[in-house]
Amino acid sequence: MAITITMGIQKGGCGKSTTTGILSYLLKEDGYRVLAVDMDSQGNLTEFLSEQPSNEFMGRSILEAMQQNDVEKYIVPITNHLDLLPANNFLATFPRWIYTGKTYQGDTLPFKGNPSLILDQILDQVRDQYDFILIDTPPSLSEQTTNALCASEHVVVMFECSSWCYSAIPNFMDSVEGARNFGHRDTQVVGILRTMNDVRRSDSKAFKEMIEEDYPNEVFQTTITRKAPVGRLALYGFNGNPELKQALDQYNRFYKELIERVQGE
Repeated sequence: MAITITMGIQKGGCGKSTTTGILSYLLKEDGYRVLAVDMDSQGNLTEFLSEQPSNEFMGRSILEAMQQNDVEKYIVPITNHLDLLPANNFLATFPRWIYTGKTYQGDTLPFKGNPSLILDQILDQVRDQYDFILIDTPPSLSEQTTNALCASEHVVVMFECSSWCYSAIPNFMDSVEGARNFGHRDTQVVGILRTMNDVRRSDSKAFKEMIEEDYPNEVFQTTITRKAPVGRLALYGFNGNPELKQALDQYNRFYKELIERVQGE
C-alpha cells in the first residue's frame, strides 16, 4: 500500500513543485514505484516531469479523473517506476464543479459527498500499485490543498526562509490538523523543509534559525540553498543534464532524512 506524502504551504515560490519532482525521481531511481500527482493548476510539476506543456493534457488530467471517478484512465507513464497524474489550467475550475456541477466541458450534477475526500477516494483505486504517492499543491489554502492533505499520511511543510512564509506557517499547520480531524489518513507533519535559503542575506539566516527555534523537532537538518543548477532543472530536466549531480546533491540528503522519518513512523 502506497505511502502518500504532500508537499505544501499556502505561499508561492517555496520549491513545492521542484521538491516533488526531485523526490519522485530519487524514489524511482531507488526502485520504488511512484505516482506523482499535480494538484496545482499552474501545472509546473506536470511540465517538469513530462517535459511537455501542461496544456497538452487538456481533457486527460487529474481534474477529469476526479470528475469521472476513474483514476487509472488518466495516469501518464513517465519512466519505468514513475507515473504522473497531470494538471493544467482547468484544475482551477475544481471548486466550481464541486459546488455547482459546472465544468469547462458542460454542466453536470454537483458533487455529492465530502468535498475534501474526492482525491483520497480516487487514489484508493491505485494505492496498491505504488510504493509512494507524492502530491504537489497550489500556493493557497484551497479545495485542491485540502484534498491533498486529506489524501496523505505525511506532509512536508515547505518553508522559504522569509518573513511572509514564516507568517504562513501557523495557518498551514492548522490546515494539517483539520485534515487529520476530518480525513481518514491521520495526516501528520513529517517535517519542515527550509528552502530557497540565500546564504548571502542576514534576514534569510535569521528566519532559518527562527523556524528551528519554533519547531525544533519538525525541521529537517538539511537546508536547501539557492543554487543555479537547481533553478535550471526545469529547463534541462533529468535526462542528459550535465548539472544533475550538482542539482541533486542537497536533495539527496533531504531524501535520506525523509525516508528515515517515514519508515520510522
